[in-house]
Amino acid sequence: MNLKTCIKTLNMKIIDVPYVPGAENPDSFDELDALMEAKAAKASIDTVCWPDEFPYAPEAAVAIARTDTHLVILYSVKGLDLRAQALEDNGPVWEDSCCEFFVADPCDGTYYNFEMNCIGTLLAAKRKSRSDCTHFGKETLERIKRFSTLEKKAFDESGREFSWKTALCIPFDIIGMEKDRLPETLKANFYKCGDKTAHPHFLSWNPVETEHPDFHRPEFFGELKLR
Repeated sequence: MNLKTCIKTLNMKIIDVPYVPGAENPDSFDELDALMEAKAAKASIDTVCWPDEFPYAPEAAVAIARTDTHLVILYSVKGLDLRAQALEDNGPVWEDSCCEFFVADPCDGTYYNFEMNCIGTLLAAKRKSRSDCTHFGKETLERIKRFSTLEKKAFDESGREFSWKTALCIPFDIIGMEKDRLPETLKANFYKCGDKTAHPHFLSWNPVETEHPDFHRPEFFGELKLR
């Protein structure tokens, strides 16, 4: 292990992901929110990786749990802007008020990105890199359950504080895992961004040590331990 690899390993954050049966099938968002508040692991998405270029930092947190068949992720955000212009899946959601989950495939060296804006519009793909990817089709995207506290409509507002929550339930097989043979750990990262909001920002859970914003860097993923 060289010095650079050693430093990255020392900086790697870890989340113990609890087993919360049934979390993928809530009757309502309020039920899921209460369950995740009580039983999920929590972390802040608060690393301002590029403070000279983009110093603004809204409040962003993630709660994560697993079931027998899914990863369940819930985001909580409070910030100065509310933007949602991408209304169709696989559109430019990163330009909106957006939260993102990137996770490495445990078997083949690729990774997956799940980018969802504040109203639940989702972009998802399997990737070798930022440019070399295959976006998920409609049938696969429909298998990912999504929730938002906001109405499914366009927003572009600023000048006051907004609070919102979103959640998604990702089937294990979509990210290269068999439910009966789950790995002990996953490499992953969580992000909060808003490229075209009034206050552009780029936050991460595990630090990304690049010169300019670039979330497509699996070498800076943290670790999720599946209980």
